[in-house]
Amino acid sequence: MSADRSKPEFDAPQGPAPSELVIRDVIVGDGAEAKPGDTVTVHYAGVEYETGEEFDSSWNRGESIQFPLRGLIQGWQEGIPGMKVGGRRELVIPPHLAYGPAGSGHFLSGKTLIFIIDLIDVA
Repeated sequence: MSADRSKPEFDAPQGPAPSELVIRDVIVGDGAEAKPGDTVTVHYAGVEYETGEEFDSSWNRGESIQFPLRGLIQGWQEGIPGMKVGGRRELVIPPHLAYGPAGSGHFLSGKTLIFIIDLIDVA
């Protein structure tokens, strides 16, 4: 089960940051498919595209997290639907689908972000 999977390693990105959302399935799951508006249970880690510095990881906290997709950044709202339980997906999210342009008040504003997400459950 994906809840037992270990924390992922991030490959260093090549080239300039993309201007649009990039979705890549690392492992295709075989469970229920996430749909827009679902509540998802995930493990995830996120790094900054430019520096590779990790800014958040549910693995570091030792527990998965559950939340409704509609409450998340746009890149997650667009990037998780279609994913199946048991899967692992990488999302590369440009600033306009994350925390907005530099100076928007969030410490990650203006940054392209890379997330690796394990989908554990959908409701």
